[in-house]
Amino acid sequence: MSEARPYLRPAETLWWARSPYLAYTLREATGVAVAGYALVLLAGLISLASGEGAYDAWLDFLRSPWSLALHALFLIGMIAHVWTWFQIMPKTMPRLLVGGRVLPQNRITAAGLAVAVAAFIIILLVAEWMQP
Repeated sequence: MSEARPYLRPAETLWWARSPYLAYTLREATGVAVAGYALVLLAGLISLASGEGAYDAWLDFLRSPWSLALHALFLIGMIAHVWTWFQIMPKTMPRLLVGGRVLPQNRITAAGLAVAVAAFIIILLVAEWMQP
């Protein structure tokens, strides 16, 4: 008697390249930029703890053309990551009722962007104010 084998549905090798999955895959791939920049900052923190020579070497690395190109890629990835996050946020949160009416998704996105811009401006003003 032969043993029953489970049915294995054939799967495409490039399933992630189809349109509904491609946007998701690219959105998740932008998280690599966030993680990469976090590693750069962690390396700076470790070099700062290691002493003045290590920190100066890290600063020299940041001034190199390779580092500037890497930071440009990180910036593009981070902007894409933030933009897609603001697009997804209203779709994943519970419906907001204001005056008995459902708040449209585009207003939630606009409010989130406005808060982010305001926070950025406040951070810039505080940083300018704290300059010697």
